[in-house]
Amino acid sequence: MKSGKKRQRVRSAIAGLRFARSRPSLGVFGGVTRVMQASGQYEISTDRGRLDVALIHDFLRSSDWARGIGRAVVERSIEHSLCFGAYLGGRQVGFARVITDFAALAYVADVFVVPEHRGRGISKLLMRAILAHPELQQLRRFLLATRDAHGLYRQFGFQPLAHPEHFMTIHKPDAYRNGHAA
Repeated sequence: MKSGKKRQRVRSAIAGLRFARSRPSLGVFGGVTRVMQASGQYEISTDRGRLDVALIHDFLRSSDWARGIGRAVVERSIEHSLCFGAYLGGRQVGFARVITDFAALAYVADVFVVPEHRGRGISKLLMRAILAHPELQQLRRFLLATRDAHGLYRQFGFQPLAHPEHFMTIHKPDAYRNGHAA
């Protein structure tokens, strides 16, 4: 019963979102760029050409999870990910990216909203857009890591790993020291 209610909440959270096809996108994945008209005045888009790479780099290089990351690394990560930008009046105010094979697995990364736009539901709009994206509907697993946003992600069906002992990692905490990649 409990999991049925959770599925219903997740379905309700992403219900009503529709992506509109627009011009063909450039980059690794080909296909089409998708724009989601969000409620209110915010818009979510997967058009890489609209991304403010300077804003993304500035935010990430001072974040807890990517401190010191170089611009070239950010550019490469954008090139090889499905990226979602949040915009207000054409100005980027949020970002998230999905690292995926488009068949089985996706990792949600680098989700942020600039400080002056926090508390307005933009991170929820980004997550709704990610989970509603047509090319991500048949995936078996979404993963993410968070230090302090468990409540946000729980609303979309994310939960702690049932068996964290099954997962392993290689962690290089100094990979971005002096703006360089490992």
